[in-house]
Amino acid sequence: MREYLLTLCITAAVTYLLTGPVRKFAIVAGAMPEIRARDVHREPTPRLGGIAMFFGLCAGLLVADHLTNLNEVFEKSNEPRALLSGAALIWLIGVLDDKFEIDALIKLGGQMIAAGVMVVQGLTILWIPVPGVGTVALTQWQGTLLTVALVVITINAVNFVDGLDGLAAGMVCIAAAAFFMYAYRIWYSYGIEAAAPASLFAAILMGMCLGFLPHNMHPARIFMGDSGSMLIGLVLAAGAISVTGQVDPDVMKLFSGSERNAVHQMVPVYIPLLMPLTIIAIPAADLILAIVRRTWRGQSPFAADRGHLHHRLLEIGHSHSRAVLIMYFFSALIAFGALAYSVNAASMWIVLSVVFLSAIGLVLLLLPRFTPRAPRWAESFVPPRYRRRRAAAVPVSEDGGAAVAVEEEERVPVTAGVSGVNGATAVGHRTRGVR
Repeated sequence: MREYLLTLCITAAVTYLLTGPVRKFAIVAGAMPEIRARDVHREPTPRLGGIAMFFGLCAGLLVADHLTNLNEVFEKSNEPRALLSGAALIWLIGVLDDKFEIDALIKLGGQMIAAGVMVVQGLTILWIPVPGVGTVALTQWQGTLLTVALVVITINAVNFVDGLDGLAAGMVCIAAAAFFMYAYRIWYSYGIEAAAPASLFAAILMGMCLGFLPHNMHPARIFMGDSGSMLIGLVLAAGAISVTGQVDPDVMKLFSGSERNAVHQMVPVYIPLLMPLTIIAIPAADLILAIVRRTWRGQSPFAADRGHLHHRLLEIGHSHSRAVLIMYFFSALIAFGALAYSVNAASMWIVLSVVFLSAIGLVLLLLPRFTPRAPRWAESFVPPRYRRRRAAAVPVSEDGGAAVAVEEEERVPVTAGVSGVNGATAVGHRTRGVR
């Protein structure tokens, strides 16, 4: 565990330290698209944050290769090299898209090629568990098609959810944390060394996201762009493919006892295929609603609008940060709920806990104007927006007028489309949603 933690910290540190120089490079390179009608931010913000995340990935793999226990992952498996090859290709495509905005079909083709590169080097799905049937071995073509499909779906799900500052990185970090707990449990509890690569991929993915988040939280100073969103989507999919493709369910000895017990005990085997879907759940719901909404209005399903879930959260009165935290909450609820179910599928308290936490989330949605305030003694440890505003006295005027109290650091609204780059997005006071 200590070596995984060290790898995570090194990855996060490299990503965090490189994001600042990458931001300056993106500004010089002109990787700042014009603001579109559906965008939430109000000022041009540089992209290419995926450059720092990719070098964080390389640093994490390099450190892990020189650690005593994790070095065995590189000696016994070719999966880390397969991940690095596919990640380099998808990252390069993303960088070109952030700068030149390449065609969507070209990006799709690049995603399939990146997945194919990983398949050629051994990172593929070899078998899948089927309820009522057991473990079904796949042919080479079946495994390749299923692997490519899982990679492409996960990449585009992450890319689709990247609509608010810090949203995609935070949601992927939550999914990676849940997945690391699952993969580490298989490796530690069952003694299956084949789960070690998936644990390593999840730890590195958490480091990439944690290192980038301080620069990407609202107001964001830099966006990850497609170079970052496609990259972390591919790493997330690679971890799921690694567990599913290399861990033999028969080795876990899950088929003892009655048929009912075997079904419950088989649940951990399904989680590698279901865990990437936890991050797709919210984007998929948003996608379905968007298609229905646009078709009902007589528009094309691909027509851009401001009706996505994060837009709706802003319009009903939630602040930018609060909308992101709400989506974090539901992502964590789905991911860790699936993780808890894999540990003990027969326990009723898991279902009750999920229902209770869902009710809390609905209450939070109904209180959009509630702003938490920290006590005086804790104000130095929280962001300025959670501190109590202090009144400052205005000097008495010459005509003898009484002094009046005004709020310090009043925020002046910034007009949309203002020139200049300071890295902030959605700056200014919002009274009733986004205009």
